Amino acid sequence: MKKLVSIALALVLVLGSVSLAMADMYISVISKGEQHAFWQAVRKGCEDAAAEFGVTMFYYGPPSESDIALQVDALKAEMDKGPAALALASLSTESVMAELQACIELGIPVIGFDSGVPNAPEGSIYATASTNNKNAAALAAEEMMKLEGFVDVLSAATPESPVVIAVLSQDATSESVTGRTTGFVEKMAELAGEIGTVAVVGHDLWAVPADDASIKIHVEISATTGIGDVTNSANAVLNMDGLLAIFCSNEGTVNGLLAATGDGSRLAEGEEYGNIIVAGFDAGAPQKNAIRNNWFVGSVTQDPYRIGYLAVELAFRAASGEAVEDVDTGAKWYTSVNIDDPDIAILVYD
Repeated sequence: MKKLVSIALALVLVLGSVSLAMADMYISVISKGEQHAFWQAVRKGCEDAAAEFGVTMFYYGPPSESDIALQVDALKAEMDKGPAALALASLSTESVMAELQACIELGIPVIGFDSGVPNAPEGSIYATASTNNKNAAALAAEEMMKLEGFVDVLSAATPESPVVIAVLSQDATSESVTGRTTGFVEKMAELAGEIGTVAVVGHDLWAVPADDASIKIHVEISATTGIGDVTNSANAVLNMDGLLAIFCSNEGTVNGLLAATGDGSRLAEGEEYGNIIVAGFDAGAPQKNAIRNNWFVGSVTQDPYRIGYLAVELAFRAASGEAVEDVDTGAKWYTSVNIDDPDIAILVYD
């Protein structure tokens, strides 16, 4: 009998210590910022995941995304605390190479989030929670095809009078922008190819020649990312013959297009460019205004809340010894109809 009591007591002590260890799990989250509404949504996701999984979480973001030294200092300070895991959205991979190497040696799993930690030391990043930009931009192409009359216009196009669907991008080098350009071009070419012959023109990186094309997807890349050059590219697109639609691949190109159209007012029904369908990407006050006024049919937004939530969840699972892998945090399509819905409002930051 005494032996049974001793065994039972030992079990209680073991289970109690396991429970305490789980409750005491400490996870550090180092983001790119904290003041911007995007990062506030990321933080909310982190906090909710920490509560869900019963961990203690520290969250830090520097005042601006140019404060690399402050981010590195925060990372070092957190490493000194011996966290069970780290979640990191690095402002500069080069600046944290030594710290990431130290995490490998200390056995601290690191989870990348948002843009993650590109080119990090092998084995330092266990998984990354981020937007799959190709999938997100493909969503815009799918939503365009659903618009009333869109397919009819494509069907009526001929090689002598082709329809043009333009993609406005600020560069052909950054991973996020090129991914979005590729995602939209490939999905639109796939869907439009079921209706007519499609050619992709405008930039060699995406060019797909086709004889007698009745549908042309034109990729317009700005000379620089400056608002002046982006606006010039937007003007060039707006003056194309047969222009049916424009997809702006980020907030910068949205702002360039708005600058070329009187802050968007010339896209209104009955105005000079009122017959052009426009879709955007990201958010920001000017773009939200364009959505609310129906100058844009809709835009794609990333899901910062889910980015934060999954960063902490992956950190918790990695610290618990589970195998983890990269996760696409998804994207949402928002319009004037759903922009104020609770599940969308948190994602369309200013």
